[in-house]
Amino acid sequence: MEIYLDNSATTRVAPEVIELMNRIMSEDYGNAASLHQKGVDAEKYIKKAKEQIASTLKVDTRTIYFTSGGTESNNWAIIGTALANKRAGNHLITTVIEHPSVKNTMRFLEEEFGFQVTYLPVDSNGILSVETLRHAIRPDTILVSCMYVNNEIGALEPIAEIGEMLANEHPNIYFHVDAIQAYGKYEIRPKKMHIDMLSCSGHKLHGPKGVGFLYINERVKIKPLIYGGGQQKGMRSGTENVPGAAGLGLAAEMMYTDFAAKIEGMRQRKERLIAGLSSIEGAHVNGLTDETSAPQIVSCSFEKIRSEVLLHALEERKIYVSSGSACSSSHPSEVNTLLAIGLTRESQEGTIRFSLNPETTDEEIDITLNAIREILAVLRKYVRR
Repeated sequence: MEIYLDNSATTRVAPEVIELMNRIMSEDYGNAASLHQKGVDAEKYIKKAKEQIASTLKVDTRTIYFTSGGTESNNWAIIGTALANKRAGNHLITTVIEHPSVKNTMRFLEEEFGFQVTYLPVDSNGILSVETLRHAIRPDTILVSCMYVNNEIGALEPIAEIGEMLANEHPNIYFHVDAIQAYGKYEIRPKKMHIDMLSCSGHKLHGPKGVGFLYINERVKIKPLIYGGGQQKGMRSGTENVPGAAGLGLAAEMMYTDFAAKIEGMRQRKERLIAGLSSIEGAHVNGLTDETSAPQIVSCSFEKIRSEVLLHALEERKIYVSSGSACSSSHPSEVNTLLAIGLTRESQEGTIRFSLNPETTDEEIDITLNAIREILAVLRKYVRR
């Protein structure tokens, strides 16, 4: 029996998505830019996928642009907006716990274009204070970029509050949200939450790898990063990934069908996992664990145990999890979440991330917990006290 608890890294593609993509690749394989019927049929898949995604966000289909995934979406939102608005200011704001596709992009803008970036701290639960953000804003600030859900500990950032504050007090500042770990887990309303750009990735919600999308509000002034044949209204050129887009659209529609039940099921499994981990000596769950945290992520540090050792011991039993982030380097923007919330180096090195999906079962949780107890009992025989 395989138990896969690394869904924040990637998810298994849904069978219905595979079937749809196979049909497109083998039968409806036209280029969406072609004028003949094969091209027209391909374009219909693109249009439908945009409708499916836009429906989940309650936005216009014209605001959805397909990309190669979350990393490209984040790069485009940040670089494209910064370059298009550099005459208005050269100051950007983000947090110390962002994904590398945000932090490294910010560093690129610092080093190559002279932008100034403020990396805001978070509290011991990984949450950004709206007041901290408010005090960091300058007259030359043009963009704020913040993740919706932290990928390491599942911290839920106050996105609606940030959006409201920016809209009311600084309407000229654009607000970008990395929702890669949140889309499919929360009902996100960009218009209501004053989100100008939203990055999402297909393989986090049982869609294919190599495809994502960027929501761009109509008011945003942004430059393309990819130039060529003018696809997607000239905003993102290149032959459109029809099977990928269609697969993502279907995966999104499926994830948001019976949505409340799916999320409640994950929360129940998460509570079961946390209760079991909390009963293990030397195990400490990181961050918040109630409904103010993401339903799918649990981070746990194990005393005097290296995460890689525990990870591979679980792998031998066909249980798949993820280790915590590597220790940060000396660069100020490379502070990982575990360090940012105050964990010691030892605790960081002993951290495992469990990430669930709607199909995770009680049995899988119980088997995993029993395996951890058995493995720790063996490993701790060899730990110096």
